[in-house]
Amino acid sequence: MVVHIQDEQEVANFKYFWHRWGRWIFAVLLVVALAYLGHVLYQSHIRSNNEKAAAVFDTFVNQARANNIAESKKALVQLQQEYPDTIRATQATLMMAGSAFDDGKYDEAIRHLQWVKNKQHDDLLQTIVAQRLATVYLQQGKYDDALQALDVKVTSSFKPVLLETKGDILQAQKKSTEAVTAYQQALNLLSKDSVQREILQMKISSLN
Repeated sequence: MVVHIQDEQEVANFKYFWHRWGRWIFAVLLVVALAYLGHVLYQSHIRSNNEKAAAVFDTFVNQARANNIAESKKALVQLQQEYPDTIRATQATLMMAGSAFDDGKYDEAIRHLQWVKNKQHDDLLQTIVAQRLATVYLQQGKYDDALQALDVKVTSSFKPVLLETKGDILQAQKKSTEAVTAYQQALNLLSKDSVQREILQMKISSLN
């Protein structure tokens, strides 16, 4: 009898709890379920996009190797327009920028690099793009633009690359003192076992 009364009390408590809180719990569970479903679908969409971008990237590479510039550019445009957030689009654009630079098409190289800069905000890619943009401007003799290109916010581990490039630009301007300062700042940020230290020390010695 006591057990029966206890069971009835538990049922009554559950009914009261569900009446008071059940709808809210259900709503929370529904939101969590929808969020999880959205995450799964989003990840599936990303995988699908990456796979499609990889196929277009293969076409880009193959056409570039065959020296079919028109078709490789067509594949690049497809990557940039349909899969702009994929790493394949970034890879292809950086490769096209390098090819344009080698051919002396500096303005074209700048356009490609600016595209990557606007699309990818990872510190590593921002550093690579900044360094390459500065190199292109340096080749054009646009020293102010080159220095401005290096003005990007990245973590300290990437700053030595930018500072060394800044030193190269200042050296090209025959500003030896400022170049040494930039090289030294880069050197101070490098770890003691970095292979780049020797190169920077050689640059500093050549200007002293």
